[in-house]
Amino acid sequence: MSNRDIVFGVASVIGAFRAGAVLAALVIMAALVSAGEAAAVDCRAYPTPGVDWSNCKKRLLMLDNSNFEGANLSGADFSMTDLSRTNLKKTNFSKTMLVRASLAQADATGANFERAEGYRSNLSGITASGASFVSAEMQRSNFSDADLTNVDFTKAELGRAVFYKAKLANTRFALVNLSRSTFHNVSISGPVDFTNAFLFLTRIEGVDLSKATGLEQDQIALACGDERTTLPEGLKMPPSWPCEEE
Repeated sequence: MSNRDIVFGVASVIGAFRAGAVLAALVIMAALVSAGEAAAVDCRAYPTPGVDWSNCKKRLLMLDNSNFEGANLSGADFSMTDLSRTNLKKTNFSKTMLVRASLAQADATGANFERAEGYRSNLSGITASGASFVSAEMQRSNFSDADLTNVDFTKAELGRAVFYKAKLANTRFALVNLSRSTFHNVSISGPVDFTNAFLFLTRIEGVDLSKATGLEQDQIALACGDERTTLPEGLKMPPSWPCEEE
């Protein structure tokens, strides 16, 4: 075989390799385009159990009484959308925008709200047993009459949130910002973890905290209680109580 033949053969192999690589790249690009088109189509799908609306824009909609059980709504924008009385069992709301949205009286049992943004959202009457709000930003949200048993709020931002008449048991507020939040008339039937929670001017007047865990005297001194507040054993009412009305 001549040198020329050898060179020609090598060039043919390289050309075939390059052609194969180009073909593979085209196949991958086509798959990506198809996936993108499928995702866009899914954003227009009706609300049904298991629907994938991840990263979709769903602002200012009336979706009350819908069924989203097991749906993937992560990263979606539901700002000012009505999701009241919806079935949200085991729904994924991670990193979802819920600013001024309403989830009132929804069933969010076992739902995932980790790192969701729900400033001024309405969760009154929600059933959220077993849900996770880890690192969620829910400032000024309304949790009145909510079932928050077995809920994990670890590292969440809950400044000025309202928990009026909420049901708490095995609820975790560890490392949570609860400044100026309100716990009036809450029902605490099991342990509630306040380890390293920030309780600046947190309203706990008349609250029975005898089942609370992780509370320190310094935290109590920052909060707003009164002679009707029941503290865990070893803690005492600080001289700064009661706080002045704002």
